[in-house]
Amino acid sequence: MLRITELKLPLDHSDADLRAAILQRLGIADAELLDFSLFKRSYDARKKSSELLFIYTLDVSVRDEATLLAKFADDRQIGPSPDMRYQFVGHAPEQLEERPLVVGFGPCGIFAGLLLAQMGFRPIILERGKEVRQRTKDTWGLWRKGVLNPESNVQFGEGGAGTFSDGKLYSQIKDPQFFGRKVLEEFVKAGAPEEILYVNKPHIGTFRLTGMVENMRAEIIALGGEVRFEQKVSDLLIEDGQLRGVQLESGERIASRHVVLALGHSARDTMRMLHGHGVFMEAKPFSVGFRIEHPQSVIDKARLGKYAGHPKLGAADYKLVYHAKNGRSVYSFCMCPGGTVVAATSEPNRVVTNGMSQYSRNERNANSGLVVGISPEQDFPDGPLAGIELQERLESLAYELGGRNYEAPAQLVGDFIAGKPSTALGSVEPSYKPGVKLQDLAAALPPFAIEAIREALPVFDKQIRGYAMHDAVLTGLETRTSSPLRITRGADLQSLNVKGLFPAGEGAGYAGGILSAGVDGIRIAEAVARDLLGLPNPA
Repeated sequence: MLRITELKLPLDHSDADLRAAILQRLGIADAELLDFSLFKRSYDARKKSSELLFIYTLDVSVRDEATLLAKFADDRQIGPSPDMRYQFVGHAPEQLEERPLVVGFGPCGIFAGLLLAQMGFRPIILERGKEVRQRTKDTWGLWRKGVLNPESNVQFGEGGAGTFSDGKLYSQIKDPQFFGRKVLEEFVKAGAPEEILYVNKPHIGTFRLTGMVENMRAEIIALGGEVRFEQKVSDLLIEDGQLRGVQLESGERIASRHVVLALGHSARDTMRMLHGHGVFMEAKPFSVGFRIEHPQSVIDKARLGKYAGHPKLGAADYKLVYHAKNGRSVYSFCMCPGGTVVAATSEPNRVVTNGMSQYSRNERNANSGLVVGISPEQDFPDGPLAGIELQERLESLAYELGGRNYEAPAQLVGDFIAGKPSTALGSVEPSYKPGVKLQDLAAALPPFAIEAIREALPVFDKQIRGYAMHDAVLTGLETRTSSPLRITRGADLQSLNVKGLFPAGEGAGYAGGILSAGVDGIRIAEAVARDLLGLPNPA
């Protein structure tokens, strides 16, 4: 196979046009082109004055590959396709008695469990929340009725926090082994549209994720694994630095010397339990801020110009960053085109926001986190749990500001910049449910964060016209951008001081989003398999 990069065509090209462009680029006759597949399709909308084109990376099968490779030896845009096929590190022998445990069934836990099952290790997966459809009902209970189930919500339950998000499937992680490709292929096998394999910024959306998660669970079970819901791990069983198993809240003990700890970033009680056992962990930076909502049409026009509304482009997104004069970075986070702002708390008497989109991305508003980076050195220096405690204080304050009924504090952007309370909504109807309470958000975050966001908004308006429009809505608070701590692991991917404990995914501080969490789940599954099989760690 050959790989061609940077092949550009107009938005409205046909399949025949694409084939003709390949033939022209390679200088071959039609009969010499056996097949081709899309690896990536993107577009660059930064220059509004120029024609917007699709940019392709393609894998091509031809009759005489060797001749073409020699012909284009000095062409950086044509070369051999890399081998992206996944290779298992090994398979469990039939007599292997120990079964590894996976704690948590979000993206990381799903892929750790799936890979272990595919290798024959028959994992036992323990999830504190409920199966995805019941979890969805409980989540709607908060959004529609203001009733929170602390063990079944946006954060806890089958599929993890990513189930109620935009379903983004892209990441900036380094992935030399193409584990991300394995993640995407498994998603397609579970029911995702095939386009996620090649579009530049693939996403799925909440409704499609629900069915996919169920299909992946079914495969794990068919391969001999178990998935147990409402099974909260309350303690670790440790002897002389070796993990021996876990204890459930029910009192049941499950023995295993290999436990994947695939916690989400909101499993604060479990993190406190780990800290009590002396499991090595350290505070890490994260971010806090608001969700910001605009009419999606404003974002489309600013980003796509005359191509706004083109059916092949869909709803436009954005990515922004600004370095404020006080040394803080302000940036957009988890941008959700055509989506909604959702209540994302997992704890009583706290308010947390997040963004969510369906696959269609056809809601009237765009929303994004607008957050400020904070660090242990500057903002929470008092140990590894200090970041959690800061989050809790801010979320409790947001609950108070919202009226103590899970409504969220909110303010119009124009009023926020001017430093005066909002008293009435304008043209933008906020999507957050149970609802918002208009006020002055200056009290909701530390002064340095308010100062930095006020400074950033007019700058962002120069990049995306309309971003600082008076009627855009800020809704608070966005606090769970990532885990505020890292459960540090060594070269063998085990805890630094508890052998057999494999911290993984977003909660452990090693991922940030569905794709990177899935990739980390694969890496952890391989590390567990190597340890069970007595194989050396890769260099």
